[in-house]
Amino acid sequence: MKKYSQKMLIYSIVLISAFSKINAQNNNDTIAALEAKQDSIMTTSVQKSKLNYKSLIIPAVFITYGVAGLTVKDLRQLNLSTRTEINEHQPARIKLDDYTQYAPGLIVYGLNLAGVKGKHNLRDRTIIYVSSQLITAAFTLPLKYMVKEERPDRSNTMSFPSGHAATAFSNAQFMFREYKDTHLWLSLSGYPFAIFTSVYRMLNDKHWLGDVITGAGFGILSTELAYWLFPRINNLLTGKKNKNQTSAMIMPFYQNKAVGIGFVKNF
Repeated sequence: MKKYSQKMLIYSIVLISAFSKINAQNNNDTIAALEAKQDSIMTTSVQKSKLNYKSLIIPAVFITYGVAGLTVKDLRQLNLSTRTEINEHQPARIKLDDYTQYAPGLIVYGLNLAGVKGKHNLRDRTIIYVSSQLITAAFTLPLKYMVKEERPDRSNTMSFPSGHAATAFSNAQFMFREYKDTHLWLSLSGYPFAIFTSVYRMLNDKHWLGDVITGAGFGILSTELAYWLFPRINNLLTGKKNKNQTSAMIMPFYQNKAVGIGFVKNF
């Protein structure tokens, strides 16, 4: 009986040891699977955050046109003839464009409050929106001081590019990106506000045609960059880092009364 008990004890120890090894292996397999899944999610996130170069074609064309309009004689003449045509109709001067530039962005938040959800939640959407506005300012403000293009009404030399048009189109592009996958027609409804804002900058004699076209280009570009940068900004805010991933950051800066935009990349 005593030998039988000893054998049972030995068998029990062997079984417990084997079970422990199996359980440990299962845990290791589970952890490995979870890590693989997390790496897959992070890889997918990085792939989705890649900049779609096709989306940069329109802003590149707009910006190129505006820059060319500063020196190309025919384009400068088009600026003058457009202003002359506008002034012949003596349009009423209104300041509604000061508010319509922000309308698409405000509508996005209003729609979300009403239950029409966009692509991102409140936190993520706000990070993207604020980033787009900062990038827009980083593009437009330094250029105004560098180019020193005189406004049509000769009030100052900060005509190029149009900050109102840039803000309006960055807001419209923000609305487009939030709703294009679920409510296509709704996503396009921000552009009429952007166009209205740009047209009234000319009707109010504050900008040339080339100014507002360039502003539109910078606005669209800024929002595209904001969406591309979001996963990287989010990782910085949450403390997450993928050791196999290179990171890049485009951020505006203000130093010694100079505004600009900087590019930093870690390998």
